[in-house]
Amino acid sequence: MPEPVAKPRGLRRAGHRGTALGALLLAAPVAAELPPENRCPTVQVGSARAGLEDAAPILLEPGTRVTIEGMPALRELLPPELWIHRAEFFSPGMQLEVGPCHRRFPVSDSYARASEQYAGTARLDAAGNLLDYRAGIPFRPSSIDPEAPDAGARWAWNLAFRNRGAGPLGRFRLSEMPPAQARPLVYQGRFFLLQTGHRADLPAPDHAVPEARDAVFIGGGRFSEPFDVRELAWRQIRPHTALRRYREPDDTFVYVPTMRKMRRAASSFVDGMFVPRYQAAGDDGGGAISLGGGGLGGGAGLPGGAISPRAAASAAVSEHVRRGFTTLLLRPNAYHWRLVGFRELLAPINVVVEGYPALTDRNFGRSGLSIASDRWDLRYAVVLEGRARDPGGGFDQLILYVDHQTQLPLYAVARRAAQIVDVAIAAHRFSGDVPGYPELREGERSFVFDPVAELGYGPIDRSGWRRESYDTRSLPLPSSEIRRYTSSAFLERGR
Repeated sequence: MPEPVAKPRGLRRAGHRGTALGALLLAAPVAAELPPENRCPTVQVGSARAGLEDAAPILLEPGTRVTIEGMPALRELLPPELWIHRAEFFSPGMQLEVGPCHRRFPVSDSYARASEQYAGTARLDAAGNLLDYRAGIPFRPSSIDPEAPDAGARWAWNLAFRNRGAGPLGRFRLSEMPPAQARPLVYQGRFFLLQTGHRADLPAPDHAVPEARDAVFIGGGRFSEPFDVRELAWRQIRPHTALRRYREPDDTFVYVPTMRKMRRAASSFVDGMFVPRYQAAGDDGGGAISLGGGGLGGGAGLPGGAISPRAAASAAVSEHVRRGFTTLLLRPNAYHWRLVGFRELLAPINVVVEGYPALTDRNFGRSGLSIASDRWDLRYAVVLEGRARDPGGGFDQLILYVDHQTQLPLYAVARRAAQIVDVAIAAHRFSGDVPGYPELREGERSFVFDPVAELGYGPIDRSGWRRESYDTRSLPLPSSEIRRYTSSAFLERGR
């Protein structure tokens, strides 16, 4: 039973107790430097508009718990796009726990050494392509001039090459919340996004996995449930040349189980992590295809009376749907970037409540998109605006809220013609706080953030999606595993 907001546990204010949380947050600083560690903001309790005269400030410190009634006090600590659609992400019965304020998370030794060794060597050309990058963080935050024309592009490349360890791998559960359907559609499987190039923990001068020297990232996965999508698999290889030419396509293949064959992805250009259009994978044996929406731009059904329904299914399922893994991978040089500014935000950067597969029945609120009943840390975010060089993925503008200290994605907003198409929240868990988390390599702790969940809402069709992957680990794989993921055998046989 949630505690009444009239007496919020852990909420303290000078000279008074028991007043309901009010509307506005005191103004936060706007600067390029990180605020001091443990400096927490102050909120005001009460609001003249609510008919309350009392508006004394209260320190929003770690351990403070906020219920749905108290959410107005956090308005200035959330992206405006999220606040507009707060009914989808914050639900009655929630208990949001405020975590540490501006905590300085440790970085793995190898990443810190590479960042120091190669500081100042990476550069951008006039088109925003990345040149001479080796390993570590491409551009030291302290070296980025906020007034420089390429400041946004530099932050975007830092996001792309944040400290990932070896890249995440684990099980996932992807839930679709269609607007006209009472129950979500649930899909399960395994995914991976391996960083094979520019890895700080690998030997110089290549910093590359020997089995995949031509690739900087290898992503993919396989669905296992429900029956309609079982064995649907995909593999995506991003070449090093993509860092210098944004139109360079990934080498992407999809295994279509209904055809028992592998085919090249129909989406020739993907800026993020490729995911096949799994809602088009069902085939009843007579060629009837189950197509749903999905993706930022929605989906279109297949034309009726197709001569070859199976071929149509094969083409549909090999298209890219931008759901579930939208914040995992980015092609920075596919956008014109602008640094909008800096701001304090609450974000689930280091959650503590479990989810799938350890916890299969977690309550995500009535919308299925609420991760509010968890710990949300106070962070300092870099706000970036990216204009797509070649619009066509369902959106033409991307707004990113990136953590200043860790370069993690906190929130992502896609727009088309100034209209919000998709709002996503990324949730992570810091390996340094997980007991028994394996080492990155012998003698070196694995300080990495595993992407354990992501939730998105599309206002245009009022649909949503949620990805849970709470057993994800970002650890190096043996050579045999790397070879398996890069070969066609993974797609065709799953082993």
